[in-house]
Amino acid sequence: MELKGIRIGFALTGSHCTIEKVIREIDNLINKGADVTPIISYSVQKTDSRFGKAYELINEIISKTGKKPIMNIVEAEPIGPKKLFDIMVIAPCSGNTLAKLATGITDTPVLMAAKAHLRNNRPLVLGISTNDGLSINAKNLGLVLNMKNIYIVPFGQDNPTKKINSIVSHMNLIPDTIKEALKGRQLQPVLREYKT
Repeated sequence: MELKGIRIGFALTGSHCTIEKVIREIDNLINKGADVTPIISYSVQKTDSRFGKAYELINEIISKTGKKPIMNIVEAEPIGPKKLFDIMVIAPCSGNTLAKLATGITDTPVLMAAKAHLRNNRPLVLGISTNDGLSINAKNLGLVLNMKNIYIVPFGQDNPTKKINSIVSHMNLIPDTIKEALKGRQLQPVLREYKT
């Protein structure tokens, strides 16, 4: 399945160390002809980190997509009633966002967008990036793995000797995960060795 003309809501959350890899995949999706609309969490909107300034990232996303990002809950709510997207991606999906999604909390633009999108029985893809994926957040990962219409970008331990609980999705597999999710299938295998 090609991605030309596929309407993708692409949400970024606060795993700042992974955002650069995700931006490359947004470029990749646009080059494949996808129509990408950015959705930005409060954390990404407001946090300057060693990986860059928030306003620079937002400007880069606007430049790449040609669209004003969805940046608050009010802007995100119409995604459901208007059926704006064929598929939605949250990448990087932080541990905080994963936990809230698993328990039905909708207190950010990204979570409201996901809730609104899922009400239409459409696929949601998660590109996980969290230091606690194999510890306190493991139960939430288990919950979303079993939820209808949620698909996971295959992941692995990014540093099993120094950060034993940390997992990161292979962000370069976002396009392949999207293609499979649009067919109602999970890209396999889900667990893969992580190479930096």
